[in-house]
Amino acid sequence: MALPILLTKGLIILVIFGISLLIATYSTYAERKVAAFLQDRIGPNRAGPWGLLQPIADAGKLFFKEDFIPSQASKWLFILGPSLAMFTALMSSAVIPFGDSIRFAWDNVNYDVNVQGIEINIGVLYIFGVVSLGVYGVMVGGWASNNKFSLLGAIRAASQNISYEIALGLSMIAILMMTGSLSVRQIVNEQATFFEWNVFTQPLGFIIFLTCSFAECNRTPFDLPECETELVGGYHTEYSSMKLGLYLFSEYINMFVSSAFISALYFGGFHYPFMNEVNGALEKSMGAVTGHNLATAIGFLVFFGKILFFIFFFMWVRWTLPRFRYDQLMNLGWKIFIPLSILNVVVTGAGLLYDFKYSSWLIVVVMTVLAVMSQAKVPKQQVVPQRTV
Repeated sequence: MALPILLTKGLIILVIFGISLLIATYSTYAERKVAAFLQDRIGPNRAGPWGLLQPIADAGKLFFKEDFIPSQASKWLFILGPSLAMFTALMSSAVIPFGDSIRFAWDNVNYDVNVQGIEINIGVLYIFGVVSLGVYGVMVGGWASNNKFSLLGAIRAASQNISYEIALGLSMIAILMMTGSLSVRQIVNEQATFFEWNVFTQPLGFIIFLTCSFAECNRTPFDLPECETELVGGYHTEYSSMKLGLYLFSEYINMFVSSAFISALYFGGFHYPFMNEVNGALEKSMGAVTGHNLATAIGFLVFFGKILFFIFFFMWVRWTLPRFRYDQLMNLGWKIFIPLSILNVVVTGAGLLYDFKYSSWLIVVVMTVLAVMSQAKVPKQQVVPQRTV
């Protein structure tokens, strides 16, 4: 019986891996289309119908470009940098549950295989560990290039990621306290009811986690490691061909994984309203095996719908907000997000002590009241019309 289960698990891993790569590939196309829409342009429309073959054309262009390695660069580390960035990006999604389970019958016995790459009870620690290794790909590439601009971009990336990983981890502690588990699947299953989604019980943690995810993915307004106006091209200035492509592609995979992680932690994962009723009706009408698998497919599509929404949100923010200054970036991470995350943990702990899971809302309400009061005290400046000569 072990062989059919292994084959089913292998097929699930291949499907998830293929879909992840496909979404990351066409995120480049979606990014340009969203940017064109927000800026009243057309976007890619030449390669294939509606420009759908543009990612394939871009990949072909990168493959056939000259693979140049600077003479003063450290050759093996120069090659290792983009490989490490791509490897850690692909490894991050292994513990994310993309659906409930696939059921099949064998010798009149039903077997369920979870739609998840690997199932470990420390999935949250696994994701944070792999994501933390991703900064080494950036650092190694910037240092091995033997270019001051690349090195400066790599140092920025390291300091930025370390700063925001602390707040990212602290914002997660409140959820771990509420669920009592480090398993991502267990966290998702705790959100089976709509109003028990963690976005409702941990609104402040969600805001901190989402903002830190922008910094972890080097997305605007936190894309300082590669901001063109100051660093020419950032940590990958000296890269060309598919080495550059791996760096760029790993950012889109990280964006996909971050969107999946946010959906799993705060938006119920593959759960949706009235899911139990739908599953029961399908199993009753179509059988325990076919009905269950169809219900799993619906949850799978719902989960990817949430992922696509957050990918769109990442793009929307990029083409809407300006870039932060470096001092603003550090102040936000160390002086605002880390203290707020610690406060959120303390207030959540007090709420659990008195069996009140929505205690995080107290911080949100107090911060909103203070913001309104401070804004009301700001003296309003009168606009003096300019005189025309």
